[in-house]
Amino acid sequence: MTTVDFAAWSCPVPLRDTPAVVMGHGGGGAMSAELVEQLFLPAFGASPDDLGDSAVVTAGGARLAFSTDSYVVKPMFFPGGSIGDLAVNGTVNDLAMSGATPLYLSTAFILQEGTDLAVVGRIAQAMGLAAAAAGVRLVTGDTKVVDSASGDGVFVTTAGIGLVAPGVEIGPRRARPGDVVLVSGDIGVHGIAVMSCRDGLSFGTSVLSDTAPLAGLVAAMLGSGGDVRVLRDPTRGGVAASLNEIARASGVGVSLAERDLPVPAAVRDACSLLGLDPLQVANEGNLIAIVAPGAADEVLATMRAHPLGAGARVIGTCVADHPGMVVARTALGGTRVISLPIGEQLPRIC
Repeated sequence: MTTVDFAAWSCPVPLRDTPAVVMGHGGGGAMSAELVEQLFLPAFGASPDDLGDSAVVTAGGARLAFSTDSYVVKPMFFPGGSIGDLAVNGTVNDLAMSGATPLYLSTAFILQEGTDLAVVGRIAQAMGLAAAAAGVRLVTGDTKVVDSASGDGVFVTTAGIGLVAPGVEIGPRRARPGDVVLVSGDIGVHGIAVMSCRDGLSFGTSVLSDTAPLAGLVAAMLGSGGDVRVLRDPTRGGVAASLNEIARASGVGVSLAERDLPVPAAVRDACSLLGLDPLQVANEGNLIAIVAPGAADEVLATMRAHPLGAGARVIGTCVADHPGMVVARTALGGTRVISLPIGEQLPRIC
């Protein structure tokens, strides 16, 4: 009888009980959530209720949004952007998803020994231009250098603070049955743009990253007077991860209509080639909004009047059925579950 060595088998999805860090822990899906909720939160004495794109704290009578993020995207320069503008826009957007006006950023660089200083200069210039475009200031930072065997070019960390106006209450627990789910533009563009210039991959078409600062769009939406309950920027794990997190936090179900999902043809074709679900592919200049049903038309019109929301549309509703679960109605009239990604579909995408 042949003996099967199960330890020698490989699996595209890392095992959930792995004793060591694996790439799936950084994918923004179920393994990321388990790492945060089972390891970091208990160590920090924090609650899962505190999780969001940014924390809102009170200091000196003011409500401040505070966020931090690290960027390890590979390659560092990709169609439509670079690790520099990504590091600025990503943290600006995390602050904006709390309804804050972003104000100040810090930045830290980890540089690999041997990296061309011209490359570092391009990244720094991109960050400066992105900060100016977003209306924020880079006010402090740090630099560390590691030996050539311990790094991979340039890693960047940014942290930011922003001011939350009185009366603004946005959070993942505020979704209610009947609320309308909006998206500001095309889905899955950033992830495919980065993958398109990885070694050995070519899709025969040009896809540009959607990286952009969304604070202006959010300000316009809040200024419309409509009840905006939840905002998320669907980065790692894509729209699927963001909606699953909202559904779980609010205890509602989310029902999507597949025919209404704005997936560009180039993204759909690339996902078919790679075996990916566009709903699980990262975005960097796109937001999901959950709004009260009576405010949907007004908020949607406001979004479409803004350059970064011109392609906004309704993609679904929050429902009382299947709480904590996201489903999509297919073109054939069936229903499929949109699950939270488990591991890492696209490593080092941001």
